[in-house]
Amino acid sequence: MSESAPAEGGASQELRVVVVDDQALVREGFAALLGAQNDVRVVGTAADGAEAVALCRRLAAAGEAPEVVLMDIRMPVRSGIEATAEIVASPELARTRVLVLTTFDLDEHVHAALRVGASGFLLKHATAADLVGAVRTVARGEALLDPALTRRLISHYVATHREAADARELPARLAQLTPKEVEVLSLVARGLSNREVAEQVYVTEQTVKSHVSRIFTKLDLRDRAQAVVFAYECGLVRPAGS
Repeated sequence: MSESAPAEGGASQELRVVVVDDQALVREGFAALLGAQNDVRVVGTAADGAEAVALCRRLAAAGEAPEVVLMDIRMPVRSGIEATAEIVASPELARTRVLVLTTFDLDEHVHAALRVGASGFLLKHATAADLVGAVRTVARGEALLDPALTRRLISHYVATHREAADARELPARLAQLTPKEVEVLSLVARGLSNREVAEQVYVTEQTVKSHVSRIFTKLDLRDRAQAVVFAYECGLVRPAGS
């Protein structure tokens, strides 16, 4: 595990990132690529989930909590899913977003990571530009990096785990929403931006933001990624072909 010293002067303008992967070449490669960006500072790296959680908490205590953690899923000691859940549940890391890395876009482990609070996922064979763009996107709070790809993953998982999904008491949680909030949630789950939702329901973008905020609060959701998972699992949005 490595950790950088806090940068002086202008560091507040930089995006702090932690890179987590059990393969040293991958970890160091991603760290070097991101560290070469003018607006990114890699504040540490870790080789497994346990190291990642400890590192993020130590950075938070020093006032250097990362905005984004680039997290591999399958690692020894503690998986990326377990580490993501711990990071998301840590009050001192409330502003930290997790971007999970995977080899396969239909990996059910990615679905599990999204359910526990990851803000999106990225394929390991993505281009350098895609990697940098994804980190910046997640840092801005835009949870879904590629709505079509994410919907395909969730559609596949729900379609192949239908009994488990139907057994959950998600419809009762959905009943907490107003009809307008349900409509907004269904559009968000289809990958529409706030501006696009506003055009669909004939309200202002600020009104949509207010609806989305209330939806997150009522359903205890962290961001749009979890909202999409919820919408599919409760049946509000159906997998393609179902």
